[in-house]
Amino acid sequence: MSRIYLETVINADIHCVFDLARDIDLHQNSTSKTHEKAIAGRTSGLIEENETVTWRAKHLGVYQTLTTKIISMDKPIQFTDEMQKGAFKSLHHQHIFKTVNGKTVMTDIFEFESPLGCIGKFFNKFFLKNYLTNFLLERNKMIKTVAESNSVIDMKKQFS
Repeated sequence: MSRIYLETVINADIHCVFDLARDIDLHQNSTSKTHEKAIAGRTSGLIEENETVTWRAKHLGVYQTLTTKIISMDKPIQFTDEMQKGAFKSLHHQHIFKTVNGKTVMTDIFEFESPLGCIGKFFNKFFLKNYLTNFLLERNKMIKTVAESNSVIDMKKQFS
């Protein structure tokens, strides 16, 4: 299993950052390069515990679908999503939030495993882990930008 660990320091309130991290509309805007679109389950707004979302996106030149479910949530401290159906053998993503010196530290712990045994492990190590790290960094950059802009209310207008 491969693991990605990221910390992003955001100069904004923990409640704001927590909500932005689970906002379906912001996620779609932050992943515009892969044409990611919520097509089933929760397709807009803030996803909640026990809800699912099915994403359709173009990764590595191929359109794929991935269904995830929010398996736990403790507002505004953490939420965890887990793949229910998709191309991975497994996918588990913890989102953890804490306030440090008046700022929010947003931590991603993203664990995944590709199918195809040894070939999948090789692909994870030499390509997929870097690809997914960059994908998450881009998403986190948008969350940080919106949270620090003091215009969260206008977020949907800004990214529509």
